[in-house]
Amino acid sequence: MSFKKINLLLGWLSFLIALIVYFFTLEPTVSQWDCGEFIASAYKLQVGHPPGAPLFMIIGRIFSLFTSSTEKVAMMINAVSAFASAFTILFLFWTISHLLKKMFPVPNGNDGESSLTSMIVVLGGSFVGAMAYTFSDTFWFSAVEGEVYATSSLFTAVVFWAILKWENIANEPGANRWLILIAYLIGLSIGVHLLNLLAIPAIVLVYYFKKYQVTRKGVVYALGISAGMLLLIMYGVIPGIVQVATVVEKFFTNSVGLHYNVGVVIYVSLLLGALIYGIYRTQFVRKNVLWNTILLSITVIIIGYSSYALIVIRSLAGPPMNENRPENVFALLSYLNREQYGDRPLIRGHLYNAEVKDYVYKKPVYILNKEKNEYEIAYRKPELVMKGSKILLPRIYSRDSNHKQAYKEFGTINDINNPTYLDNLEFLLRYQVGHLYLRYFMWNFAGKQNDVQGHGNVLNGNWISGIKAIDSARIGPQKNLPDHMKNHAARNTYYFLPLLLGLLGLFFQLDKNVRDFWVVMSLFILTGLAIVIYLNQTPYQPRERDYAYAGSFYAFSIWIGIGVAGIFNILQSKLKANLSAIIAVSVAFLAVPLLMAVENWDDHDRSGRYTTRDIARNYLNSCDKDAILFTVGDNDTFPLWYVQDVEGVREDVRIVNMMLFNMDWYVDQMRVQNYDSKPLPFSIPQTKYEDIHGSSIYIRENERWATLDYIFTFINSNDPRTKLSMTSGAKVDYIPTHKIILPVDSAGVISNGTVKPENAHRIVKDIRIQLAPNSQIFKGSLGQMDILGTNKWKRPIYYTSGGFDGSLGLEQYYRNEGLAYRVVPVQTPYESILAMGSIDTDTLYDRLINVFQWGRMNQEDVQLDYYTIRTLSVIRFRGLHTRLAMQLLEEGKQEKAVEVLDHCMELAPAHVLPYDQYITGITLPDKKGGVIHYEGIIEAYYLCGETEKANAILKEHYLTLSSEFTYYNAMKPRHSSSISREINEVLYQMEELKLLLQRFRQDELMLELNPT
Repeated sequence: MSFKKINLLLGWLSFLIALIVYFFTLEPTVSQWDCGEFIASAYKLQVGHPPGAPLFMIIGRIFSLFTSSTEKVAMMINAVSAFASAFTILFLFWTISHLLKKMFPVPNGNDGESSLTSMIVVLGGSFVGAMAYTFSDTFWFSAVEGEVYATSSLFTAVVFWAILKWENIANEPGANRWLILIAYLIGLSIGVHLLNLLAIPAIVLVYYFKKYQVTRKGVVYALGISAGMLLLIMYGVIPGIVQVATVVEKFFTNSVGLHYNVGVVIYVSLLLGALIYGIYRTQFVRKNVLWNTILLSITVIIIGYSSYALIVIRSLAGPPMNENRPENVFALLSYLNREQYGDRPLIRGHLYNAEVKDYVYKKPVYILNKEKNEYEIAYRKPELVMKGSKILLPRIYSRDSNHKQAYKEFGTINDINNPTYLDNLEFLLRYQVGHLYLRYFMWNFAGKQNDVQGHGNVLNGNWISGIKAIDSARIGPQKNLPDHMKNHAARNTYYFLPLLLGLLGLFFQLDKNVRDFWVVMSLFILTGLAIVIYLNQTPYQPRERDYAYAGSFYAFSIWIGIGVAGIFNILQSKLKANLSAIIAVSVAFLAVPLLMAVENWDDHDRSGRYTTRDIARNYLNSCDKDAILFTVGDNDTFPLWYVQDVEGVREDVRIVNMMLFNMDWYVDQMRVQNYDSKPLPFSIPQTKYEDIHGSSIYIRENERWATLDYIFTFINSNDPRTKLSMTSGAKVDYIPTHKIILPVDSAGVISNGTVKPENAHRIVKDIRIQLAPNSQIFKGSLGQMDILGTNKWKRPIYYTSGGFDGSLGLEQYYRNEGLAYRVVPVQTPYESILAMGSIDTDTLYDRLINVFQWGRMNQEDVQLDYYTIRTLSVIRFRGLHTRLAMQLLEEGKQEKAVEVLDHCMELAPAHVLPYDQYITGITLPDKKGGVIHYEGIIEAYYLCGETEKANAILKEHYLTLSSEFTYYNAMKPRHSSSISREINEVLYQMEELKLLLQRFRQDELMLELNPT
């Protein structure tokens, strides 16, 4: 059989293996983070967060058409990632075989008998490299969930492979069709993610090396041209086409008087007409191949990019999810530029200690006035003018106090108020390059400590190798690790073998084919270190960001495949060629991809896990009919959007995300019907929200209390006396007092079930909200007050959390009815976020025991990842059960209390949800100088008379804590200094357990655990 046929077959075999692996480990439903939003937006072609992913939406929608029920939609859209990832492996195989074939020429079947040795090396190396990437940590993670990164990786793989195909036939007629295909794929990829654009420099280098005599100067020019192409697409094509469209649209609408959007049609027609004319002239008149190819490439990039028309079309249709509402070109430009996320300095800027010199208002923000048929300036964006000169590559720029502390922790800043430029560079190297890139790189090719998000201490999220001497020197002793650390599912060790094989391949390619080396190296750097510079991320990211660098790990996997040739090169001087080739491939396969597969399988297997979906259902099922549910972050919003938009769960509940509620367009969307949820009640008109200067409204100090109705009347008034004069001369609305009253309709709250009749005597006559005087609140907080006051207690209002930025201090009026807290006019003194408000024991008991599902979280075949565990902690899974049990016990319902505790421990034993303070109990200082104590599971069992159960959990937990303390005690100070909080927590919990044993007179167990 010819090399060509075997190459094709083994490529497809690699694809099939990857696809089977990803299907076996695929998450069957929604995952954490953005997946819920992507799945919901794809299923109903809605508008997700900026800058959108319209092509991914279209592909996901097509896949969703083949489902038998809405519950299978998420799995089918997750399958998009599985297929995309498997195809990525296919093209990776063919890419490596192309590069290896240059170093080990293999004649095709038509050219004579193939060299068996070369075939083994080339095909075996390609298979090893492809399989190594198949089982790599970051790529596998993205392959089994409904996110855009797997599809983005596919585009990177295809365009890189395509330029190598062009290289094979570059001097043949029609070869440029490959270049045009690459341009089209780049245009399409914009509708998925911009990461694919970073392959452009590698593509240009391949073109230069093939078409021109290579010189150092020529390489520099080629890289400069590639950088220009990259910048042209990123800042010219993507926003530039829309930017010009805004000018044309505004001219034809405001000046000529045509209907809005007609200007866009004229502009698109002129643009396409010019391109078509240019293509015709260069092909048939001038016969200029170069310019014809350039114009064709630009045209197909624009055609691919035109998937963004879907964003505008669907936004005009008004779907339930319509983020930023990009229904005209001005809004689309803001959407593409991700303006809602703010700006960050990239090349030049100031450090965090720079003083503010002035605020300037330059850039106008246009909105469409449909009644007047013209675009108007809504406001001008404020820009900070800082004192002092700008510096190159500002890295420590955030003025957030927590970030300042991190700047110090990841550097050696002597004066926190006056950092130097060297401090800035140290943060770049130690945090952004070291922590946010090299750590992720080593996860994939050396090993990973665990999946707990790491912020620099020795316990969480570090890279490890499995070689104890090296790991011990870096992160502390590895000899006496506690069992739960040693056996952590995400603890994966490769003993540097993938790294070493990749480095061998790197140097082997550098020695044998320096041009291809620099092609791969450009891809490696542009998708790795260049992204580090571009993102310029601040400390304490909400999640690990390794997925952003998957392209860099792809490039390194090419070197892993070439590393097989390096092994062969070493062996062939001592053994026969064929035997050397077989040994090289066999050893490399066993030592790298097979090892990675064995190590990574358990923590990447999401099959059978439905926990995220069920938690989202539980949030919605915590609400009464027609409820309004205020959510705070990603993981208490996106999964809820998914279960409501896709599976149709509780369509009567209106989900209000507090982060988005600061945006005018989102406030406006709350005013319309959404599924079975009626428009939210507002007293302040939309125009007033849009007129608010910036994103916040000023609060004047005033000791007089005012009702919300008075506040609404005051803001709605056009009387100049109700306006605040700004230094710019503008007149703006403000809140006239920081003391606000929410009246209570006692008869109404009893009749609609907000308060039970037996609790009528506890109803307060009003709820008093005190805001910070002479300060500002965001529009979202004003919107909360607007809804609370206008609602008049008719619809139930819930929060998923308390104490968040923008909350109104209503926690003392919360009632816990599940995973959400209902606002009721019954006051319960607020002690801490651990136990907010009162409990409706009957409702909470029924929901926890009979209604809520937990996604098979306690099944043996289910492995919970760190973020799912963190979500269970955020909802205080154990604390919720314990609090209910203690309340039931107080009401004399001991059997029910025990049932609740048993239910909790059945669902969340230690191997499912690691024991924490909710097992031991929590004691906090109160405002009066005393303490507040919250019982843990163990104490609750003791109080219920279930001594045997309490002792079993206590013993298990104590032994775990003891092993942790022994481990910490063996650390050197340079290691233990980063975990002082963890050490203190272990000691505290051990003492708390001893006190429990003493209190409940468990002398025998005390003696067993503390024989001395």
